[in-house]
This record gives sequence, C-alpha cells and structure tokens, in this order.
Amino acid sequence: MADRDFTMAIVGFGGMGNWHRELVETIDHLRVKGIYDIKEERRIFAKECGLYAYSSLEEVLSDSEIDLILCATPNDVHKEVVIKALQAGKNVVCEKPAAITSKDFEEMMAAQKTARLFVHQNRRWDEDYLTVRNILEQKMLGPVFKIESRVHGSRGIPGDWRGCREHGGGMVLDWGVHILDQALQMIDGKVKKVYAELTNVTNEVVDDGFTATLFFENGLVFMLEVGTSNFINLPRWYVLGRDGSAVVRDWDLSGEVVRVTNWDKNDAVPVKTAAGLTKTMAPRTEDTICTEPLPVVHSDIRDYYRNVMGTISGDAEQIVKNEEVLRVLKLMEAIFRSAELNQTVDFE
Repeated sequence: MADRDFTMAIVGFGGMGNWHRELVETIDHLRVKGIYDIKEERRIFAKECGLYAYSSLEEVLSDSEIDLILCATPNDVHKEVVIKALQAGKNVVCEKPAAITSKDFEEMMAAQKTARLFVHQNRRWDEDYLTVRNILEQKMLGPVFKIESRVHGSRGIPGDWRGCREHGGGMVLDWGVHILDQALQMIDGKVKKVYAELTNVTNEVVDDGFTATLFFENGLVFMLEVGTSNFINLPRWYVLGRDGSAVVRDWDLSGEVVRVTNWDKNDAVPVKTAAGLTKTMAPRTEDTICTEPLPVVHSDIRDYYRNVMGTISGDAEQIVKNEEVLRVLKLMEAIFRSAELNQTVDFE
C-alpha cells in the first residue's frame, strides 16, 4: 500500500457507521473527517466524537478533502448514495448487502468511471470461517461431501428498519449475504441447484430466518441456516468428510477435528438404545480415531481497509471483487425464488 493518506466521510452514522469510525481510528493513513446522517442525535454524537457533521449529502460530495465515502445507510438507500458518490469522483465503501437486487448493483458497478466501488463483506475475515476453510485446504477430512453453516439467535428480528420490506430487511439480506459469500468463497465450482425455505416466526413482513441448500456441481452439499428463534444453538460449522468430521461450536472457536486412523479395524461393540441394540450406530473404538484441536487461523479486519487503500493507490488487487458480490446477490434471488415456488431451482 502506498504511504499516501486518505480522508473518509461516513454517510449513515448508525451502529455500523460508528463501528467503522472506531475501526478506522486504529488504521494508519486513514482518518474520518465527518459524517452525514438524517438524525439530529447522530449528528450531535458525531460532534462529540470530534467529527464534522455535514448538513447534506451534497456537502459531503463537494468536499475536496474526501477521498473515500462509507455508505452505511439502510439497504434501500445504498444505490442512490453510491451512484451519486461515484459520479462525483469519490471512491465508495458500501455496507452489505450492496443492493436489494442484482440489477441495482449492476447499475452501481456501471457508475464506476473515475472512482472505485468496494463492498464491505467483512466476514471473510471471521476466524471461524477461515479455520474451516483451512481444514478444507489441508484436506484433513479427506473428500468433503457436506458442510453445514449456521447462525442462530433467540432475540427475533431486529426492531429497526431490518424488519421492513421497503428498507431491504429480512435475514436473507442481513445475515444470508455473509454466510452465502463465505460458502461461495470456500468451494470452487458452480452451484447447480438451490432449495430454500423462509421462516416468519416473529415477523410476518420479512423473513426472520431461512434454510438454504446449495448443490455444487462437484457433488458437495452446502446447507446454510439463519434463525432468530433458536434458544439452543446448533454448531456454527459442521463439516463431514469421508475420513473424519469437524465442528466449530461458536464464535469462540471451540470445537475439534475427529479423524479415522485405522480403516481396517471397523468392528464395534453393540450399544443399547431405548428399545434395542444397534451395532451400526455404535461409536468407533478410541484406537481407530484421533481427536485434534482446530487448526485456528487468525486475521486482522483492518486488512480490509488496507486493501481498499492499496487498490485505489494501484498497489494491490481488490480482494472483495464486485463480480463476486453480484454472484451472491443473484444467489439470494434464487433463494427467494425457491422459497416462493417451494421447489428446487436451477442456479448456474
């Protein structure tokens, strides 16, 4: 990355906008000058943080000091803000999902003339995801045939704009965009078919959860689930291979890898179930398996902005490519289509 300095403005200074401010304060060569938000209380808070509070988006775009704009508004406003910023020659980091539809995002991409568009797919830096990806890359489990990725909570859908269809609410757009992006980054090859179901337990307007199954062309099945009414959480990751299994139970990276060490010794002692014996489901003996700690991969989320600055400077290749973002948006549209039709749909 070049040693030039960048000055940023934040449009939409809610929870995520402030998260970005706090992060940027720890990154060399990048500073936040000011914010624009339609809410007076957020402008007051910005001033308390030592930031300038712009009176309008037009004032932001006319500030010659601004190299980079973060768009952290509700989802339905992304397109308007991003296109205006790009047309004004400002580079843009847009919060996810970049747009509500793939068509909208294609229009946003087309607005790149003298400035660049970046999408904040920050959960590519999640250490649980990177750890599972490491397990696959090391081929620790032999050929992998199924991966399950889940995000569970028990507080229902958030009570803000995320519960409103007109603002682009719902869990497919909120959390699905993250775990679907992770799945497509993790597995090479096309997704041939998609089957999905949406839930409306706590909100009848938008989906408060979903389950989606992706059928990859190589035969791997990837099941993804987001739930907001789960009072007992299932594992964050569960990976099944011919030679072993891996589990990551939660964000704290608790879990393990269990692998077979002796295929020849396959006999087992029958176990008693409630109403009979089973040898088929009896556990393996300890001398035929090994249990190992997860090969944890650590990361630094600040590398995202370092890549943004490096890309603008011409010293780095953009990590989160807009074509990848577009693919995720199209996959989310296939999920909605499958759920509406209640059937498996073709994708790629």
